[in-house]
Amino acid sequence: MTRLAFAPLIPMEWLIALALAALAICAFGFFARARGAWARLLVFVLLLAALAGPISVHETRAPLNDVAVIVTDRSQSMNTGDRRKQADAAQAAIKRALGAMPNLTVRETSVTTTRGGDNNGTQAFAALNAAIADVPPGRMAGAIMITDGQVHDAPAGAEQIQLKAPLQALIAGARDEKDRKLTVTGAARFSIVGRNAQIELRVDDLGGGGGGTSEMTIAVDGKPVGNRSVPVGQVSRITVPVTHGGENVIEITAAPGPSELTLANNRAVVTVTGVRDRLRVLLVSGEPHAGERVWRNLLKADPSVDLIHFTILRPPYKQDFTPIDELALIQFPTRELFLEKLGGFDLVIFDRYSERGILPPLYFQNIARYVQDGGALLLSVGPEFASPASVSRTPLSQILPISPTGDVVTGPFKPTLTTEGQAHPVTSGLAGAGNATTPPSWGRWFRAIGASKLTGTTVMNGPAGRPLLVLDQVGRGRVAALLSDQAWLWSRGFDGGGPDAELLRRVAHWLMKQPELEAESLTTTVANGEISIARRTMAPAARPITITTPSGKTLTADLAKASPGLWSGRITADELGLYRLTDGALTAVAAVGPLNPREVADMRATDGILKPLGEATAGGAHWLADGIPQVREVAPGASASGSNWIGIVRNNAYRVTQLEQKPLLPQWITLLILASALLLAWRVEGR
Repeated sequence: MTRLAFAPLIPMEWLIALALAALAICAFGFFARARGAWARLLVFVLLLAALAGPISVHETRAPLNDVAVIVTDRSQSMNTGDRRKQADAAQAAIKRALGAMPNLTVRETSVTTTRGGDNNGTQAFAALNAAIADVPPGRMAGAIMITDGQVHDAPAGAEQIQLKAPLQALIAGARDEKDRKLTVTGAARFSIVGRNAQIELRVDDLGGGGGGTSEMTIAVDGKPVGNRSVPVGQVSRITVPVTHGGENVIEITAAPGPSELTLANNRAVVTVTGVRDRLRVLLVSGEPHAGERVWRNLLKADPSVDLIHFTILRPPYKQDFTPIDELALIQFPTRELFLEKLGGFDLVIFDRYSERGILPPLYFQNIARYVQDGGALLLSVGPEFASPASVSRTPLSQILPISPTGDVVTGPFKPTLTTEGQAHPVTSGLAGAGNATTPPSWGRWFRAIGASKLTGTTVMNGPAGRPLLVLDQVGRGRVAALLSDQAWLWSRGFDGGGPDAELLRRVAHWLMKQPELEAESLTTTVANGEISIARRTMAPAARPITITTPSGKTLTADLAKASPGLWSGRITADELGLYRLTDGALTAVAAVGPLNPREVADMRATDGILKPLGEATAGGAHWLADGIPQVREVAPGASASGSNWIGIVRNNAYRVTQLEQKPLLPQWITLLILASALLLAWRVEGR
């Protein structure tokens, strides 16, 4: 291509000044009607033209491809109905049409559902901007978004769009879709264990008339806890029980509405952290001994524990002349503790207690009933358990997992974990426990009380394989029996010591039903788009886990043994929402991504978000249900959308590969023209 350019022989400022001076001279000449004024003008024009340095510029150009981008929505909402099928067909057709156009580069990108916790929804414009980040505006031919229209990062106005070319939206789905949606508008983050948490929610029939009521199903940690009925279109408040400490995963499901597009947004998930108000523990020591302070220090070290501790120094029938005000004990309120307020304690501990007539049989019967109704009892026994004053001779015998043999074994021994103890979370992983080939590294004890196991699980053995620590579930409550009073040796560091504080803490928390210490449990953790499954069981093997995805698909995961009593597995979570897991006996839930993701908040296809943005860029929006539009080339600035077609701008961009410059006229011709003009002016003025 050849074009005219200028390379002035003098500075531009001088050239402009000379032109102004010439203009003034010529204007005066014309005003005064001077002879030859037009000839002077001709001379000045030719002189200025010569000083401007006209040159001929010849460019050799190489055409540059325009760039068109196809953004395909692959997010979770596109799995609704036939949207995925429509999108695939449109993508293939558009790609073929663009591929047939010369000098056009087609880029493709897609939008997937983010499985992290950012809750950003469908980020179609982020994907588009990343695809065109290195493309100059002059080479952009257009962008085509194939989506259901639910784009969550759409700019508020057309002026914020980075794309400087037509935006075409191809909408998958159907017009005027209707759907029921459940929204949690407010929920308590924390609640006291045993109380109810309040949740505010709203059920809306999108695209419908609303009105009426909706049935709600409530589940906590995958277990149904009841139904509620709430009005449609209004904010309602419900209460849900918080049954344990830590995270309580509350799932709320609305019954299907009169017109349903998907059930994915009929569910909402709330996590409420259960906090124990205060743990109330009753510790009754039958007599002072070296291990009594171990229990007291352990329980007092926990700020969440309210401890009531009594030590019985002498029976009520013993009479002497010791003044009452010199005794080291307050009056033992047996009736208040064991009849009136026993149900208010989370744990009752009998530490080397012997039956000496202080508690009547009715009180022991009440303790047994307290355990069966959900309470917890811990026996830490010494030689008194083998004597006629043993509590096993009271009504407590009906809930005890052991029966004394009457002998007391003395001599050094190291407590060892049983096979069940290596698998049970109360004792598994204790520091220094050893294994089948390595003996424990902790210190020795010197006394154990002989007993026969009746029920429950023996997790630690004493000398000659005798039961040392037995755990049992009785009714809705729990009982533990520690058949030695020598645990204090570990706390003193004798013979290397041992994990006494950790062992006793685990026993106490197991009795109070802490979830992490359950022998039979199914738990999940979510990280990096994967669900990790942990199954604790005392059985020799764990059954496969059946997983129900948020969309209703069913998967199966086999578990592998990770350690004694613990089996684990892992699956990839491709969907946002709540996954339900079960092995037939236990259930668990796992929330992947945000608990109530924007992606499924409104699943209706819409052109209301992208159509204004498309029209502002000379593009538009088309429903794929009406057919796939044709693709045409349009000139820059022209409309790029019609009733059944979309346009791609042909920019005709190029790159200059060679540049050649030369004077427009040779110098001698320029001089000849100037000389001729001067001669003409002289002759005209000389007449």
